[in-house]
Parts: sequence; C-alpha cells; structure tokens
Amino acid sequence: MHWNFATFWAGRVRLLRGAAVASLASPAFGQAPAPAAIATLPRDLSPFGMFLNADIVVQAVLVGLVLASMLTWTVWLAKTLEMWTARRAARAALAVLNQARSLAEVNARLADNRGPVAQLVRTAVHELQLSPGAAPEGVKERVSWLLERVEAVAARRIGRGMGILASIGATAPFVGLFGTVWGIMNSFIGISAAHTTNLAVVAPGIAEALLATALGLFAAIPAVVIYNFFARSIGGYRALLADGSALVMRLLSRDCERASAPLSRAAE
Repeated sequence: MHWNFATFWAGRVRLLRGAAVASLASPAFGQAPAPAAIATLPRDLSPFGMFLNADIVVQAVLVGLVLASMLTWTVWLAKTLEMWTARRAARAALAVLNQARSLAEVNARLADNRGPVAQLVRTAVHELQLSPGAAPEGVKERVSWLLERVEAVAARRIGRGMGILASIGATAPFVGLFGTVWGIMNSFIGISAAHTTNLAVVAPGIAEALLATALGLFAAIPAVVIYNFFARSIGGYRALLADGSALVMRLLSRDCERASAPLSRAAE
C-alpha cells in the first residue's frame, strides 16, 4: 500500500512538471508566435511598400498626386524665371521712358526691345503716324484704347500656368480623399473576408488610405502657396505696365502739344 501511494505522487509530479514546461513555451510567455500569425503581420509599412501593396485604384490615385506635385514645382520654376526676366526688362524700359523727351526718341532707344513696355511705345508711335493732322484729343483717346489692349495681352501671357496651380490646389485634397475612402472600404472588405478584427489585418489598408490623404495635402498646399505668391507678383507686374502706359501717354501729350503749337501761333 505504501509503494502504490509513492508511485501515484511521483506520477502527479511528472505531469505537473510537463504542464509547466509547456506553458513556458507558449506565446503568452514571450515566445515567437505561430507561423500563421507571422503571415498576417505587415512586412513593410514604408510609403513605397504601402504603394506596392495598395489596391490598383489607390495606386492610380497616388501616382496622379505625385505627378501633380511634380507639375506644381515645374510651374514654380518656370514662372519664377519668367517673372524675374519680365520684371527686369520692364524696369529697364521704364527707366528709358523716364529719361526720354519724345516718343520718337524712346522708340529709337527701344528698337531692339521686344518687351510689352516697348510694345506700348511702338503702338503709340504707329497710331500717331496714322493720324497726321488729327485732333490731339482724338489721338490720345485712340492710343489709350490700344494701350489697354496691349496691357491685357501682356497680362494674359504672363499669367499662363496659373490655372494649373489653381486646379491642383483645389482638387488634390479631394482626389486624396477619394483614395482614402477607397482604401478604407477595401479594409472593411478584408475584415469581413478574414472574419477577424485583428489589428494586423486592419492596419495596412488604413495606412494605405491615409497615405493617399497625405499625398493629396502634399500636392495641394504648395500649389496654393505658389499660386498666391505668383498672383501678387503678377499684380506688381501689371502695375509696371500701367506705369509704362502712363509714361507713354505723357510723352504723347507732349508731342501733340509741340505739333499743335505752331498752328496755334499761326492762327493768331
């Protein structure tokens, strides 16, 4: 009877020791998860990795937003060079206008200039040549109309590319939002198909969706800032053209007075 009791307790001790070892080897004590659990974890959550794992629609949205951002900075570079060249040429032509004493003089000095200020001068000289002996007030009125048209054409030319910036700034956030909605919808579909709410299943799709929103803002914010900057610059450039028109009208008025002075003295 004594031997059977000792054998029984020895068997119980061995069973308890085996259960303890098995519990220490389980994932609850910090061991590696099962291979099936490893397969569900996201392998790469970098922006490029999320792009490769995203749905085709989300990928198309991301590519479009990256292209829009590149187009924004291309327009910025081109418009910066264009605005710098145009403002510099306009200031140089205005300096010549300030120093000249007649339209003929400034026209000769700006003969090789193809800028809008020189075009203002040539327009006034051409109209003056077509109106010999006409009343000064009529000549001034016709020249004023023509100068307004030259200013409008120059302003339209310098404003090229602004529509692209306005379109990107207005639509990029909504395009990114579309990618976000599509990515989250796919995440919910994946949750339903996997019959689980495990974060490892949900996180990749949500991350891809948020990446579309981030790229939408990344494309839209610089476009809006650059658009506002160039809008102010174009406003300053148009003011330079208006100064040029005023100087041309001043020289035209002087020329008309010189032409009419001998006639008035002869009438006396």
